[in-house]
Parts: sequence; C-alpha cells; structure tokens
Amino acid sequence: MQKRINLFLTIACLLFVTALSGCGYTTRSMLYGKYNTIYIAPFSNKVDIAQETFSENKYRIYRPMLETDITKKVINRYLFDGNLKPAKEAAADLVLRGELVEYRKDPLSYTASTDNVTEYRINIYVNLSLWDAKENKLLWQENSFNGNYSYFTEQNVNSSSVKVSESAAVNNAIDDLARRIVERTVEQW
Repeated sequence: MQKRINLFLTIACLLFVTALSGCGYTTRSMLYGKYNTIYIAPFSNKVDIAQETFSENKYRIYRPMLETDITKKVINRYLFDGNLKPAKEAAADLVLRGELVEYRKDPLSYTASTDNVTEYRINIYVNLSLWDAKENKLLWQENSFNGNYSYFTEQNVNSSSVKVSESAAVNNAIDDLARRIVERTVEQW
C-alpha cells in the first residue's frame, strides 16, 4: 500500500512540475532586456488638404488636431501595456516617430428606400518608424499603418446595431490604431 501512495505522490509531483513549466508560449515582449523605455515623438499631420478631389479619394477628410489625439492615445496605450515605459527623449532606449497621412470616412451601407448612409468606416493611416535611440539605428518602418472602426448612423430595430456618433467612432478608431502600434512594437510576431 505504501508503494502505491509513493508512486501516486511521485506522479502527482511530476504532473505538477510539468504543468508549472508550461509549453513555452508567451505574449511577453520580444524586446525585453535591451529596451525598457520609449519616447513617442509627437505625430505630425501630413494630410494634404490642397490635393484635388477625384473618385478614389473623395472620402478623404481633414480633421484638425487628430495627430495630437493619436499621440496621446499611443502614449496611454504604452502605459497600459507596461512592456515599454514612456520616457523623455534623452532617457529613452527607443524612439517612435509617426506621421498622420490619411483620414477617411467611407460609407459601407445605405437604406434601401432613401439611399441615406447608415454605416461608415473610419480609417486612419499613419507612417511609423521605430529607432534605437542609443545607436541611432532604424529597427523597423511601416507605411500606411491602419487603425479603423465601423459605426452605424441609425439605430436598426431588426439587428443589434447601435447608433454611434462620429466623434465616438473617431475615438474608437484612434484606440484601435494605438493598440496596433503597441502590438507591432512589442510583440514582434
């Protein structure tokens, strides 16, 4: 009987140790060790408001101070994530530079009877570059990096769609963009 109890305890301990070790999967930062801080340079607005309108860009819009909102949300997202601590430029290991290049409000669906737009998608495009501040070396660059959000302009009784204001939709698109920027920086899949 004592042999069975010892065998059972040995197997239980082995299973416990195996469970604690896991399979090695993690969502931890791929940047740990070498990089701990990041400076997020204020995003610049490179939206060309003087560009002539044609069919492909007729939904491009200029939204004042959007680049400031993006900068604030990206900083807050790094604080929330916790893998890289936002810091002043002189003390940072990394520098993230970005520029707003396009803001679009594209219609997605219309009412059948009146052809009024009932759903839009907000798209925000930025160009990004991440620099090693100590070596002044470009680590990666992404052009036309996108954050977006779709929203309804009318409450639909037949579906679960909820009416959202354009300001709330823009805020949600900026949240999506900030989340994607931090994931691109930290996860490095």
